[in-house]
Amino acid sequence: MDLNLDGYEALIMDWDGTMVDSQPINYRSLAEALKAHAVDLREDWYRERLGTSVDGLLEDLGVSVPLADLLDRCGELIIRDLPSLRPFEIVVGWVEDARARGLACAVASGGGGAVVRAGIKATGLAHLFDTVVTREDADRGKPAPDLFLEAARRLRVPPQRCLVVEDAEEGLAAARAAGMDAVDVRPYVTSSW
Repeated sequence: MDLNLDGYEALIMDWDGTMVDSQPINYRSLAEALKAHAVDLREDWYRERLGTSVDGLLEDLGVSVPLADLLDRCGELIIRDLPSLRPFEIVVGWVEDARARGLACAVASGGGGAVVRAGIKATGLAHLFDTVVTREDADRGKPAPDLFLEAARRLRVPPQRCLVVEDAEEGLAAARAAGMDAVDVRPYVTSSW
């Protein structure tokens, strides 16, 4: 399936679950990090909440864990597992097509900058993106529009001329709130999970 890019000046991609099949790695890292706090993270429970931020997951679990420490540990574990990270080839093709048509391209992820940038480098995709926006670059995460609006600002493209590709309801809501069109990638990719 080709992505209809007519009328757009920029393509903004979510990272986890959109560009790459990262959910298995993300689950394993969070489950391992939470074990140190005597919290058992069930895989089925986590799957039902894909796209939810870690602080949102902790709130849903009803546990109080130092968020910064937990995120640091998760990041270390994800980076350790990056050799197993696989891009979704159809989505990579969409970004390559956008680049060939002269569109600006960005990643806008609620993930941590060190982890997202390490993943982009590990998968060899860095050459495809003009900028990378992560949770450190915005006051609010998805479903707020901040990450997508920051990406558009950096790309110097009006929001209404940006197309977003996402895999989660929160991200699709964020794109709409930013005044951007969005494509739900889920019908086109299959996780190894």
